[in-house]
Amino acid sequence: MSTWRRRTILYLLGLAGIILLYTLAYHFGMGIFENRPSTFPHSLQVVVETFTTTGFGSDAPWSSPWMNVLVILMDLTGVFLIFMTLPAFVFPLFEETLATAAPTAVEDLSDHVVVCEYTPHGEALVDELETRGQEYVVVESDEPTATELHETGLSVIHGDPESTATLRNANVSGATAVVADADDERNASIVLSVREVDGEVQTVTLVEDTANSGYHRYAGADHVLSPERILGESLADKITRTVDSRVGEAVTEDYEIAELIVQRNSALDGTRLVDSGIREGTGANVVGIWEHGEFQSPPSPETELSEGTVLLAAGRVSNLKALRRLTRSKRRRPSRSDVVLLGTGEVGSTVVDVLASADIDATVVDHRDTSLTDVVGDATNERTLREAGVPDATTVVITLGSDTATTFATLVVDQLNPDAEIVCRAEENESVPKLYRAGADYVLALSTVSGRMLASTVLDRDVISLDTQVEVVRTEAPALSGQTIRAADIRNRTGCTVIAVERDGETITDLAPSFRFEVGDEVIVAGIDADVNEFTALVTESE
Repeated sequence: MSTWRRRTILYLLGLAGIILLYTLAYHFGMGIFENRPSTFPHSLQVVVETFTTTGFGSDAPWSSPWMNVLVILMDLTGVFLIFMTLPAFVFPLFEETLATAAPTAVEDLSDHVVVCEYTPHGEALVDELETRGQEYVVVESDEPTATELHETGLSVIHGDPESTATLRNANVSGATAVVADADDERNASIVLSVREVDGEVQTVTLVEDTANSGYHRYAGADHVLSPERILGESLADKITRTVDSRVGEAVTEDYEIAELIVQRNSALDGTRLVDSGIREGTGANVVGIWEHGEFQSPPSPETELSEGTVLLAAGRVSNLKALRRLTRSKRRRPSRSDVVLLGTGEVGSTVVDVLASADIDATVVDHRDTSLTDVVGDATNERTLREAGVPDATTVVITLGSDTATTFATLVVDQLNPDAEIVCRAEENESVPKLYRAGADYVLALSTVSGRMLASTVLDRDVISLDTQVEVVRTEAPALSGQTIRAADIRNRTGCTVIAVERDGETITDLAPSFRFEVGDEVIVAGIDADVNEFTALVTESE
């Protein structure tokens, strides 16, 4: 029951009680003070007339002062109750009557993505779909939530995503993909219902517990994604990437994109990008920069590189290895006492596994005594953190389940060891800026990772960074034919970085400003989604 309905019922019950009391008082008062006995129904009529300001019948005037006082009180009470009626009953009734309810079916919608339930993961996915201009519809089972989403302009229908009727109303048969984003049990049920409606449509599910992945596949899911595991691998990459042999994600053969963290006392620490000599000295291109939680693409030449700055760079493996040497300090390779992990959930255990595969041990802190735990205790308690060796650690990874606990732990760690690199997991994207202010060097939000994973899977687009809307696209560029890199000025015009050109089966990555585009060239660029869309529209226009 809604709040206003409950309030209205209480109001009406109270009004009935007040009318009854006044009716009894008036009934006995007329007989005692006015010596004009009346029937109870007549007394009720007089009270109702007074409350509604429609008149007093034939009883006026009254000779007794007590009856006059009673009638005055009835007049004031009636006016007060009328004013109470407007906000308590009439206004909410009009609001509900005029409210636009969410539809229960889509019309003329095809080649769209059906998102079953609107969660933080789904919200991030919807943002991705809207950025890319992809049609979608959200199926939301909670009616108030569906109505609220509809009023904000989202494409949504109200219905149970486990129901085949609702899925038909969402035109699943004409959809590009269906994303099941409820809990693990309901997701399996949604997939079974989808398969009953259409056996061919692509289905994607999210799992919180990886042990349930097999059941989702058995139900018919084409892709089963575990955001927490991917998030754990991404957090661990921030540590292992500086010490292992793997550089980044392949764009073409022998050409990759990688994220590299500028470490304290490295060759790049304290230099401006324009003065860093990265392009001249390593051959790598800096596509974007993470600085204090903000992503810049393309980065400003005046950006100062400092400890914790994350470079998103493109180049040959040899180029990126040369750049990696510039980002690394001379400190020794992390050992057991250097890396401390707080929290052993799905994300934390994944971090431990990835670190172990890179021969890096970590001191693990958790309030539970598990097989992975080295120090049992509160991860936000200074004494526990001292016991785990945080004051001497080079890196602290915080993977607690609560953003509030993660923020507090970050504050404590930063106070105990200001020089430590703090890598955090956030549950909600809104917590990311707060964690950076608390002292974190790198933060990755679960909702963002989920949205990026889903968008990449559903749209079959290359995603090179799970925490930013950065992607790589390969496209013909007839509008650039005959122009040089300098004349085309792609970076300033669109924000994208040209990282390679494929010509007659050969990949050209050494692109000097004088390089000239030719007819038939395939241009490979990297940039955030909006910039990539602008680039694609620009270069595919006919001359």
